[in-house]
Amino acid sequence: MESTDHFKTIAAVAEAIFSDKGSKFIGSAYPIKNEEETKSILLGLKSQHKKARHFCYAYRLNADGLFRANDDGEPAGSAGKPILNCLLSAELENVMIVVVRYFGGKLLGVPGLINAYKTASIMSLSEAIIIDDFQKTNLKVSFDYVHMNDVMQILKEEGLEVYEQQFDLACELKFWVKKSLEDQISHKLDSIPNLKLKAIINDDTKGLKINL
Repeated sequence: MESTDHFKTIAAVAEAIFSDKGSKFIGSAYPIKNEEETKSILLGLKSQHKKARHFCYAYRLNADGLFRANDDGEPAGSAGKPILNCLLSAELENVMIVVVRYFGGKLLGVPGLINAYKTASIMSLSEAIIIDDFQKTNLKVSFDYVHMNDVMQILKEEGLEVYEQQFDLACELKFWVKKSLEDQISHKLDSIPNLKLKAIINDDTKGLKINL
């Protein structure tokens, strides 16, 4: 059953190239989780395309409906806005599109630029795999080893998989949970003595597995 935290995003990076009057527009769509990732994406592209003239972009984040658009030196409204409109039209969130422009020597005019940045964006999204996702909260639970079975039983019942674990006299597990189910799972875990539960910000979740 779909919940209110449901949204559409992309599974992996996708790229496409559009050319017009000698200028080359390289559109790349990226799945993202936060604004910090957008900075590293831009730095990576600028390092890769050192002779490019413009790095125009837009992104939408599911959290708080945040979005940004940037023309990066192109005439106002000719680049960032068309890119953002493509994300809005496709109803995608947690996605960033960057269009890298290599100038070909001929001016395209504002209408031509709008068409080029829009087309490069649409082409990149046409190469992407669209997936369903959910708002998630990253949780860490700490407890005494004697309560291991109780904790694991609750996680199993809720269909959650731990992506990081530490077993000792004091144990620690990290896992993701749908935001809409956070209170429900927290309530269950609260029944275990001396258990501590908290949300984690900006945690490394490579290799994460979670049943949704």
